[in-house]
Amino acid sequence: MDKFLDGVFLENTIRSYLLVSGSILLAVLFKRYLSRYIAGLLYRIVHRLARGVDKKSFVNLVVSPLETFLLLLVVIISLDKLNFPKRLNVNIYKIHVHDLIDGVAIIVLILTFIWLLLRIIDFVAMILQQKADLTPDQTDNQLVVFFKDFFKALLVILGVLMVLKLAFRYPITNLITALSIGGAAIALATRESLENLIASFIIFFDKPFMVGDLVKVQTITGTVEKIGLRSTRIRTDQKTFVTMPNKQMVDSIMDNLTLRTQRRAFVQLELSSDTSHEAINQLILRVQQLFQVRNNVVENYTVFLSDIVKDTYLVNVEFFTATIPVADFNALRQEINLLLIGLLRDMNIKLASKEAGVVITKEG
Repeated sequence: MDKFLDGVFLENTIRSYLLVSGSILLAVLFKRYLSRYIAGLLYRIVHRLARGVDKKSFVNLVVSPLETFLLLLVVIISLDKLNFPKRLNVNIYKIHVHDLIDGVAIIVLILTFIWLLLRIIDFVAMILQQKADLTPDQTDNQLVVFFKDFFKALLVILGVLMVLKLAFRYPITNLITALSIGGAAIALATRESLENLIASFIIFFDKPFMVGDLVKVQTITGTVEKIGLRSTRIRTDQKTFVTMPNKQMVDSIMDNLTLRTQRRAFVQLELSSDTSHEAINQLILRVQQLFQVRNNVVENYTVFLSDIVKDTYLVNVEFFTATIPVADFNALRQEINLLLIGLLRDMNIKLASKEAGVVITKEG
């Protein structure tokens, strides 16, 4: 039996093959239990940082990448104990097969480890998001999303550097030196991205708007759905999805409609010059009465003869309401407009011309 186990095949004994196979088989059989045990240890660390963490959810989230990582680690360590056959170590485009396999194994191991860390970041962010939802201030929610993406980006960059250093044996110090020498060129090439990144910090700390706010930037009006590292996502009132660079959100004149204290409506009546002084005065009084009976909705209003131009008397009607829903506000505007049309007809007041014979309504 010992003679058989000491037999050599491809520069390794049968005993070595059996030991390596046994180690890999044990890893396959017990990877689930071992990964859950390690996940439990990680849970203790996370639980100290954030109370109220659901252990089952955490374990289920990290157990899959942890299983893969542990299995790959055992396989790589076990196979490393074997001697790579020289007859199989041929050159493929000036690269030995042994070095190629070794590099691929390291890359897969690093990617699996980064995958595990990304899962942990997602879970911690989910816990922080739940806690942020309990506070009325939406700034916490924005910071959680922002720093989750920020740390993920750093983790990916770290993974790339690890692959270059460990798999390709590339001198990172030389890379850092080269980047510092070409820093000016890189800064110019990535100037827009850096400006958007800086603008994202300005948005988070200056707080001109938050997720869920209704904003108007340039010609875009909509609800902010997400604030990222580079851009802000807006759901427009036409239900389209617009991606706006953060730099434009900071540099442009932005109107945060959510922060307004009232809703404004404006109507301008262009009356014919044949309208008498008494008729205009009575029209103004009757329009004021319309708002007086609606004082539970209309907070303040103004009705007055604003200007006299050639063949036209301009009567401005302006009223303000509380920040009621848009549908209710539009219904009130329509009601007022119809009542104004009825008043003009009942009092036999004509508009200045067919072109000006339209009641102009604007919302401010």
